[in-house]
Amino acid sequence: MTTKTISKFCLLAALCLASVVFYTCKDIDPKPNDKEQTTPTDTTGTTTPIDPIDPTTPIDPVDPKPTDPTTPTNPIDPKPTDPNKTDAGVMINGVIWATRNVDAFGTFAEKPESAGMLYQWNRSKAWNTTDVEVTDWDDTFPQGTTWEKVNDPSPKGWRVPTKEELQSLFDFEKVSCEWTIQNGVKGTKLTDKISGVSLFFPAAGFRDGGDGELIYAGKSCDYWSGTPGNEWSAYRFGFGGVFVALYDVNRTYGYSVRPVFADFK
Repeated sequence: MTTKTISKFCLLAALCLASVVFYTCKDIDPKPNDKEQTTPTDTTGTTTPIDPIDPTTPIDPVDPKPTDPTTPTNPIDPKPTDPNKTDAGVMINGVIWATRNVDAFGTFAEKPESAGMLYQWNRSKAWNTTDVEVTDWDDTFPQGTTWEKVNDPSPKGWRVPTKEELQSLFDFEKVSCEWTIQNGVKGTKLTDKISGVSLFFPAAGFRDGGDGELIYAGKSCDYWSGTPGNEWSAYRFGFGGVFVALYDVNRTYGYSVRPVFADFK
């Protein structure tokens, strides 16, 4: 481990210790040096909402009439539309979540396993998940008491989740959690224990708040909430392996965004 990596780890730990909440998650790959699983755990690569009474019938989370799971729909306008700007969504523990990460501003990533792009808190600029180093990284603190609508990268009809909505995913009396590999991509799978529907969160890693370096790609799933901590921090969920944690961290970090249906509340 390099001196630079050690210093980043220490900085992250110092920022998080004051307000961290830990959860536990089932881990199929607990040892980083173990041989990676080569057989996908989900051969479909998709998560389709189902009727909890008749699990053979897929449903739209907003309009519960049976729908064709192969046809993308928009909860705001159920007519077929651009698949990169709409998502059928699934309900987990009472909250309707998109099945994919946000990609470029106003669009969804191609598949549930796609990393999408990373964002600093309350900023609209997107950063890729492929280059280790980037230029023009903004290390100044984003302002605001909430993630403003003009800066929300979620597609129309969706928004950045609150801290409480992210916490609802880790109510383990109602939701199961598993670190897994789906279609060759490491990540976390969360399943509603009543309906049986699941969400997959790819381990895209995150970008360091100081210089924007990509860290822990393939090892950590890190997602912003729209809830601020103080004038320089905000809440995010991080999960990977056996631990799941809620952190109050520096707003300059670059994390993934998984939106919720905008009219949920």
